Amino acid sequence: MNYAIIAAGEGSRLAREGFQLPKPMVSLHGEMLIDRLIRIFMNNNATTIRIIINEQSPALEQHMMQQSLAYPIEIVRKTTPSSLHSMHELLASGRQMEAVCVTTTDTVFREEEFAAFIRDFENDRDHDGHMAVTSFIDDESPLFVATDESQIIRAFEDKNSSATPYVSGGIYCLRQRGIALAGRCVQAGVSRMRNFQREMLQEGLLLKAYPFSKIVDVDHVEDIRTAELFLQPDSIAPAF
Repeated sequence: MNYAIIAAGEGSRLAREGFQLPKPMVSLHGEMLIDRLIRIFMNNNATTIRIIINEQSPALEQHMMQQSLAYPIEIVRKTTPSSLHSMHELLASGRQMEAVCVTTTDTVFREEEFAAFIRDFENDRDHDGHMAVTSFIDDESPLFVATDESQIIRAFEDKNSSATPYVSGGIYCLRQRGIALAGRCVQAGVSRMRNFQREMLQEGLLLKAYPFSKIVDVDHVEDIRTAELFLQPDSIAPAF
């Protein structure tokens, strides 16, 4: 399985609140967010892990270079204007992929739920992509995900006009049609991840929602404590 991590954000809100390291270096129970993702991906049959970091993060770059000596990590060093542009850089670099799981670096979830999500995607060739969703809303600007009774995604909404319980969880499993569309969207001037998701539906891609019990985004210092409470120490797996 191919994985990709968007770690190119500046973490400006954390910086304003006193956290001086890049966001991917936030630690939960002594483990950095970026290291946690790498470990989880390795535990779920990672063949490659592509990571994009910005050009103003020397501490993160040094840490990633050390990690790449032991794990199948490919680093893309580029400052981008949005998470969609970062995803495009990850998907366009290196060898072509038939399928990939992309996540942002600040997405915190339960490992067992992620493993089930990956298994479901790998065993399902009928859909162009699987999107992680959750009914736990802590995002300042959530993207609501409307589905039918079979969990097929019908709409991505800025406002919850359909009374859906789901919001996007920031984890995207895509097959070739979705991977190719990301590049076309960037070239056409699409500038937000949520607009790319809407474009997938407009292009007729079949997307399935996969519910997680809870997904926490680490955007503020207080979110670190929320994530640590969510991941109780006895639920953290040993280091890989």
